[in-house]
Amino acid sequence: MNISVELTLTPLHDDYEPAIIHFIKKLRASKLTVLENPLSTQVYGDYDEVMALLTVEIKDAFELIEKGLILMKIVKSDRHDYEPHF
Repeated sequence: MNISVELTLTPLHDDYEPAIIHFIKKLRASKLTVLENPLSTQVYGDYDEVMALLTVEIKDAFELIEKGLILMKIVKSDRHDYEPHF
């Protein structure tokens, strides 16, 4: 089963950019489809592969920050090629 996941990592301290950049680079290094925009990062692929990657990388990201949160939305389908129809 394929999924689409939207992630927003928000460290709650100064000098937050290094943790966000590290997190995105780790996601990019996977074999999954990763797209980014200024507000979030999207990961697309097989459920088990995506969730295994996120389990490891979210823990790693949290270990690099003092305080923070991650917002995550999961859709049951691969929406990486979505184009508006209007």
